[in-house]
Amino acid sequence: MKRKGEMKKVIKVKDKVNDGQDDDPWWWLVQEGIRPSFLCISLFALLVRVAVGLHPYSGAGTLPKFGDYEAQRHWMEITLNLPPKDWYRNSSVNDLSYWGLDYPPLTAYQSYVHGVFLKTFDPDSVALFTSRGYESYLGKFLMRWTVLSSDVLIFFPAVLYFVLVYRSMRFGMGQNSDVAWHIAMILLNPCLILIDHGHFQYNCISLGLTIAAIAAALSQKDLVASVLYCLALNHKQMSAYFAPAFFGYLLGKCLRKKNPLLEVTKLGLMVIGTFAVVWWPYLQSKDAALAVLSRLAPFERGIYEDYVANFWCTSSVLVKWKKLYSTQSLRIFSLAATLITCLPSMVQQIFAPSSKGFLYALLNSSFSFYLFSFQGMYFLSIFVLLAFFFFGTSSQNHYLSLKYAVHEKSILLPLLPLTLLALEESRLILWLTHFAMFSMFPLLHRDKLVLAYMALYALFILVYFAPCGPGGRCHGTKTLNNTQKTKRSEDFITSITFHPLVMGFLGLCSLILHVIYLTMHPPNKYPFLFEAVIMLICFSQFVLFTFYFNSKQWMLSKHLTSKDQQKKLI
Repeated sequence: MKRKGEMKKVIKVKDKVNDGQDDDPWWWLVQEGIRPSFLCISLFALLVRVAVGLHPYSGAGTLPKFGDYEAQRHWMEITLNLPPKDWYRNSSVNDLSYWGLDYPPLTAYQSYVHGVFLKTFDPDSVALFTSRGYESYLGKFLMRWTVLSSDVLIFFPAVLYFVLVYRSMRFGMGQNSDVAWHIAMILLNPCLILIDHGHFQYNCISLGLTIAAIAAALSQKDLVASVLYCLALNHKQMSAYFAPAFFGYLLGKCLRKKNPLLEVTKLGLMVIGTFAVVWWPYLQSKDAALAVLSRLAPFERGIYEDYVANFWCTSSVLVKWKKLYSTQSLRIFSLAATLITCLPSMVQQIFAPSSKGFLYALLNSSFSFYLFSFQGMYFLSIFVLLAFFFFGTSSQNHYLSLKYAVHEKSILLPLLPLTLLALEESRLILWLTHFAMFSMFPLLHRDKLVLAYMALYALFILVYFAPCGPGGRCHGTKTLNNTQKTKRSEDFITSITFHPLVMGFLGLCSLILHVIYLTMHPPNKYPFLFEAVIMLICFSQFVLFTFYFNSKQWMLSKHLTSKDQQKKLI
């Protein structure tokens, strides 16, 4: 009798498990583990990228300078046909006014490798001088392939690395289906896909290196993290949006170890070595190094470019910053605003470093730079000097005055850490992704990517609201013992942001603006009226996000246990 009772209990448990499997559409995907699940989602994400690549790209058939597609192709042409010392110099064979190379050396090396690939199959596409505006079918196919291969070789493995680390640290303690949903949120990020595979860029490389650096830092591989982040910074200088977070987290960890000076010295040697290797062709002379640096700081472009949902562009409707103030004054204003908004999250990580706090610091730091940074902020060189001085950065890097292309595409940087926090912020990832896409809509409309825009948005919504996923359950996964006190501290901002009336109103406004933008012309007196309204709405939401995430990061330090506070890292 006792054995029969035990058998009945086992049958009941199995029935419950099977019922859960029947109700969970993700079950078939996750039953074999994370890696097979990742492979299936990756193949689907790759197919989506291929489909987007069939659409037009930036500047297609638009004379005389075309667009970003031509810029990337031209860099392959230059790096393949000229020696490295001439890549950044204006000359008779390298006219810098025609898409001159203005990214760090790692981008140049990437362009060279891709140029070799194109030359193998279509030499005319990278021939010096004669290939300008080259748009053959084979050439476009090969160019699209270089972005796909970059995703497969760098971005996808980095995401897998992060997911494995994230899972092992038990950030997400929900169902296995949450892991598949999390992977899908990262790999099917519509903004990144539209910019890289539609508009045409290689953000997947710098963002992939950044994700790998984050995963390494979370798994206590600080030296590896510093190398990977330096590589990301040397691929696209916009990766410095994350510099305050990396600096605060790594320095905070060093200060908690038994020999802080030794730990800082080791990090410094890794940074020096990485920069030295990447910059080696330009360290032979001061003029060569300065020639590269001068290309990375185009202050003449102004405080923003196009219509971007940051403070300067949005407020320029009322305050004509470029007319009222000199470039020097605007740099100072930008310095003050950016420091005021990014320092709190960095300081929090220095005094109370934590893995979860690090992810929020990445989000807060990138939002600060997106909202307030100058397009060619000279002060960032000062920050890099101060930040990496502790890590022993060589003197030639102190001159690095990084260029910030503060335009619509910059929203990819704040969006990255939020996708990594998708299980923590399952509601906010939907809302921020919506407004990130909305802020890029004028750019994508110019590129004739409206169909891809709508299709990817619909796909993202379907995946987000998949039954039994965190989005479908309409609440985030509970992690790291969120207390009632923490929730009460967040109620004020979330009650504003997620109030049904507010969400309904903003959703309706964005829908109406989409329709108006596609079907109507603005008044002749205000040719950019629609863009200005779009930026205003998106900016208002980004500001709320910034306040919310900063407050949440600071609340984390209040809930560290006494064991965490006394813990010494090995």
